[in-house]
Amino acid sequence: MSLGETDRRVLGTASSAKWIEIDLTAQKLIAHDGDTIFLESPISSGLWRSTPVGQFYIYYKIVSTKMEGGSRLNKSYYYLPNVPFSMFFSGDYGLHGTYWHSNFGTPMSHGCINAPTSIAEKLFYWSGPHIEGTTKIVRSGPDNP
Repeated sequence: MSLGETDRRVLGTASSAKWIEIDLTAQKLIAHDGDTIFLESPISSGLWRSTPVGQFYIYYKIVSTKMEGGSRLNKSYYYLPNVPFSMFFSGDYGLHGTYWHSNFGTPMSHGCINAPTSIAEKLFYWSGPHIEGTTKIVRSGPDNP
């Protein structure tokens, strides 16, 4: 994999045991566990705004959250309660489950990475920072990167 290409986003690093590769050209997510592929899935990335480019760490995870934004003027406004398995990696940009469309493989979002909810759930509990028991929110830290 060549990092820094404009059509790829990586969550985690290639040197860590677990990392997530996002190929924006193919609209595909590949989760790696060392040299093994944990899972692959089609995704939908940014249509209205670009999905951030680079290597990122997931810094905040929440089981369910409200997302709202866009503009009523250009008909890009959205209000989405209970967005499942949200994992934020750059400001307000995250990878999360998606119940409002099933058009994966095509850019559809305002910059986030939309994944099928079952895939987002698997990644949520597989990736760091790790969430324990009935906890619904976790932030990364020195003891839980």
